[in-house]
Amino acid sequence: MSIRKSSLLLPRATGLVGASALGAALLATTALPSLADEALADLVEGVSPSVVTIIAEQDIVPVQAPGQGQNFDLEDHPFGEFFKRFGAPEGFQAPQRGPSQGLGSGFVLDEAGYIITNHHVVDNASTVTVRLSDDRSFEAEIVGTDPLTDIAVLKIDAGEALQAVEIGDSDVIRVGEDVVAIGNPFGLHSTVTTGIVSAKGRNISAGPYAEFIQTDAAINKGNSGGPLFNMEGEVIGVNSAIYSPTGGSVGLGFAVTSNIVEHIAADLRDDGQVSRGWLGVSIQNVSPEIAAAMGIDASTGALVSDVVAGSPAEGVLEQGDVILTFNDEAVDSSSELPILVGTTKVGTDSVMTVLRDGKEQQIELTIGQHQSASAEIDKSVDEGISGTALGVTVAPLTDSNRAQMDVAENVDGVVVTDLKPDSPAAKAGLQRGDVIVKLGGQETASPDALKAALDSEKTDPALVLINRGGNQIFVAVEIA
Repeated sequence: MSIRKSSLLLPRATGLVGASALGAALLATTALPSLADEALADLVEGVSPSVVTIIAEQDIVPVQAPGQGQNFDLEDHPFGEFFKRFGAPEGFQAPQRGPSQGLGSGFVLDEAGYIITNHHVVDNASTVTVRLSDDRSFEAEIVGTDPLTDIAVLKIDAGEALQAVEIGDSDVIRVGEDVVAIGNPFGLHSTVTTGIVSAKGRNISAGPYAEFIQTDAAINKGNSGGPLFNMEGEVIGVNSAIYSPTGGSVGLGFAVTSNIVEHIAADLRDDGQVSRGWLGVSIQNVSPEIAAAMGIDASTGALVSDVVAGSPAEGVLEQGDVILTFNDEAVDSSSELPILVGTTKVGTDSVMTVLRDGKEQQIELTIGQHQSASAEIDKSVDEGISGTALGVTVAPLTDSNRAQMDVAENVDGVVVTDLKPDSPAAKAGLQRGDVIVKLGGQETASPDALKAALDSEKTDPALVLINRGGNQIFVAVEIA
């Protein structure tokens, strides 16, 4: 009311006083954006030397002709269609696919030359080059990569200390905060875009151990591996994925949280491997219907649907337990538990609050070692399957990844651990973590069985049965 009264007094004063007050107010409002712009420019200027370009090269690859077990791309050959239908003549020399080059982004983790980028940026690369902000380039060593979180650690020797980023706490950011993405979209060096945190804790079906920050800051091809900064100039995420029906930015970008990145990077720097904690349980969300059936008031927590024999949970946790907390961290949904357990040091004695038979109990157990599915990829079928036919990399369905992905014991198949962009499988909607159960009516209980099914399949597109999150789904995938 006092402000309103003083404003009513203004007409009694001279007109000059009113104009002066109005002018001061206008100057104040126009000054605010310029101050904000200056702060943003200062932030970008300060952190840009830590952002790098990643150049990943693959060697020349011979393209095999039909009849040699792989599809053959002869779109530009005058007899291409004939060769596709009837095979290449004896003695035909298949062309070679020239060396390919991919561009991504990254940032300096510490002054010793350790670099963070995405796994998919350097996957299958024969040579990786890091180009600094001052245009100096250095060949990089791949220290280690983690496909399950899409994080890779590189190392370069620049001959001097490099300017490193500050890593922020991604747990404390709030939806609506301003963020800045810096990277190399489409090879355009040091491109800066701004936006806000659109959402936290996003699960985009990239695996049980990855948690994402969603942002509307423009992220495009080439931004992968680049940093997402808060307004303090701290990295709070690594830009990894976009949702886009067109291939360009539509304001739906996703960054792996800095807290996960920090844990993965420390493990990879230690020995090139990621050591993940493991309980050995199959879990699912507590739906309102399940909560009502169990007599539970709230539909929160992770419901134990199965316990893996020989796992740390055997004899400790029981089918039907609802895990409410893990080491004092609330478990609101089943997707949160694998991240909490996976980032716990192997051998750690951990405490959980469990709802059992309607009563809360404190349960203690020692965290075991999780065997990553990516370590079990059958390399003998990697090219035969992922190279041409489906565009996927698969691994056997082991007890450990069966439990982590909540796959029932009566389901057999192979786990999709990676997909090539624009591959037939990706276009058909397959995702990492899907279990391929059948192809064309043939069971695919192993990578070799999947390859055999592909070799004998006559129908195009092929009908593929997958298990996703415990649900059986049919998809049609072109294989020719």
